[in-house]
Amino acid sequence: MLGWWRRRRWRRLRAQPFPPSWVAIVERNVPFVRRLPEADRRELEGHVLVFLAEKSFEGCGGLELDDEVRVTIAAQACVLLLHREADYFPRVSSVLVYPSGYVTPDEEELPDGTVVAGEDLRDGESWDSGAVVLAWDASLAGAVGPRDGDNVILHEFAHQLDQASGEADGLPPLPRRSMYRTWAEVCAREFAALERAAERGRPTVLDPYGAEHPAEFFAVATEAFFERSGELRRRHPELYALLREYYCQDPAELEG
Repeated sequence: MLGWWRRRRWRRLRAQPFPPSWVAIVERNVPFVRRLPEADRRELEGHVLVFLAEKSFEGCGGLELDDEVRVTIAAQACVLLLHREADYFPRVSSVLVYPSGYVTPDEEELPDGTVVAGEDLRDGESWDSGAVVLAWDASLAGAVGPRDGDNVILHEFAHQLDQASGEADGLPPLPRRSMYRTWAEVCAREFAALERAAERGRPTVLDPYGAEHPAEFFAVATEAFFERSGELRRRHPELYALLREYYCQDPAELEG
């Protein structure tokens, strides 16, 4: 019953008019959307309407929230939902937005087992329940630069897709059981290759940060899939094909 009511609510929200001022924000701040066919743009607008109706936004560190912040973040995050059975990141209830990079407590374990307390400057993080945290300057820069492979919104919301399986481990719930074996084989091989490249300081299509953990690999691969899609398809065809099947999109075909 709850699922039926939720889907009915979503249909009602998606049917609402998309404000012209929001169209202008998306056009200006999420240029990836300009490459989408008209039907995909309409679908994305419907997802944004649901996202903004269901997620609470909170300005942190003195940031005053406005439609530009909310709509930009929602539109970029909802790119990940196109053509798929959208559940609108069910673990996320709040999006916390700082004006710029923010500092969080951090701990580092030394080789001798000593734990040293410190601080970490971050542009974003994805909690396993409740919230996604973003720095607005990095979020805007990542959205406006659609081909640099650096997009904190895509990165953190990819973690949310991954965490839908229970924990962030680089293996999100897949639409078909037949995909799991291929996913495991391809991702293990690509992750190991990225580790080797990172150790040698060799530049790759994928951000070397993806070599930190399989969860980071999936998030980094998602960034590259949408922002360096042609290059990813040429250099990592199996990984590209895997992500194309998962996201039900082929962004390399949209590149001009």
